[in-house]
Amino acid sequence: MNKYQELLNRQKSYFNTSITKSLEWRIGQLDRMAGMLKENMNEFYQTVSQDFKTAISEQVFEVNAPLGIIELVKSELKNWLKPIPAAVPKFLADAGYSGAIQRDPFGSTLIIGPFNGPILLLLYPAITAISAGNTVVLKTSVDTPATSALLDKLIPQYFEPEAVAVVSGGVEEVTELLKLPFDFIFFTGSARVGKIILRAAAEHLTPVVLELGGHNPAVIDETADIADAAKKIVWGATTWAGQFCASPGYAYVHESVAEEFVKEAKKAVVELYGDDPKNNPDYSSIINAGHVKRLAGLIDQSKVVAGGESSEAERYVAPTLLYPVAWEDKIMEDEIFGPILPILTYTNLDKAISNINNAPKPLATYVFSTDKTNTDKLLKSLSFGGGGVNIVNVQLFVATLPFGGVGSSGMGNYVGKFGFDSLTNPKSILISPAGAAIDHLYPPYTMDKLQALNNWFEY
Repeated sequence: MNKYQELLNRQKSYFNTSITKSLEWRIGQLDRMAGMLKENMNEFYQTVSQDFKTAISEQVFEVNAPLGIIELVKSELKNWLKPIPAAVPKFLADAGYSGAIQRDPFGSTLIIGPFNGPILLLLYPAITAISAGNTVVLKTSVDTPATSALLDKLIPQYFEPEAVAVVSGGVEEVTELLKLPFDFIFFTGSARVGKIILRAAAEHLTPVVLELGGHNPAVIDETADIADAAKKIVWGATTWAGQFCASPGYAYVHESVAEEFVKEAKKAVVELYGDDPKNNPDYSSIINAGHVKRLAGLIDQSKVVAGGESSEAERYVAPTLLYPVAWEDKIMEDEIFGPILPILTYTNLDKAISNINNAPKPLATYVFSTDKTNTDKLLKSLSFGGGGVNIVNVQLFVATLPFGGVGSSGMGNYVGKFGFDSLTNPKSILISPAGAAIDHLYPPYTMDKLQALNNWFEY
């Protein structure tokens, strides 16, 4: 028996004691998580910056966002644990029957985190799983060795391994973990790896939440506040150097305002990062040289209107604007996951909607407009995980909104109550008065009994 099987067995045995189902246990574990973050905040900031240079605002989000969601969950958890009454057929209700739904944890949850948001996107799901009453095995990203090493050190100091454990390593470790019958798997990463996770989960019929990427559109119509839209979209596409799953992947601009949008977007790049983004402390680096090479290969220098520079040695790709871009261009084939913003134009909104819908479903979509008819049409016609109107990225940090994808951008939701529901099973209970007769269900069947069965469908 390998060490991962032993760890899983230990967690399953612990879960089977039912201790994790209590409100006290869940609050206690969340308090430990908050304590770990608060008492080591500066060290977390430093390790994230060590793994790849990040702006201080991004470091703050990494630590403070989980702290915020912990407080929200703690304030609501008692209510979430209450059984939910369910209606029953009228004749059963008249006879004293009642129905209830209990939210039941699954058991041991494997959480596989990404390199981007190495704290945030690992601990957000962990908070969700713990609040739902599950034990947790955290798999850190091999691409963020400093942050992973810190979690390797701190998790055992704050948690018992039967409750929360951490595993570091790369493909070999993930492969071994995926062979095991976890009760739930939560994965954040690419669609390519998501398919591998889903195949492995199918071997044990393990439920999953997959938070995957997507080529996210930002649609700017002719009524939009162009300066505002340009600055927000440029920020959204370049914060974390574009290594953010909900970032705008491309700007789709009505042709009548396209030139103005390009002008304002170029201005926004300088306002945000100055004339030397490489040496600006508020501009992040790319995770590794391999990703720099990949991103550089996507940049058509003939369409660069801002940026375009890169350095593998310095893990740098400049904030880059490409215009005009067509759907057939290489940059539009897949999620970019870097600080490059292609700018496309449209003339007809229905055609724009058709083009977006013919592409894989995105994780996020953003609409910039002051026309309610256009806005409503876009929101109703497009399929996406979540998004915003006249704002980008920020929806991920609103704890009362679910976060998740659809189609190739993922399945399942988390954050707050939506995450609690995803990581629990709705266990249905029908409660009968003791000794209540169900003679009409017993054979032999008569016409009177069959007629009585019709009552099952009256509420």
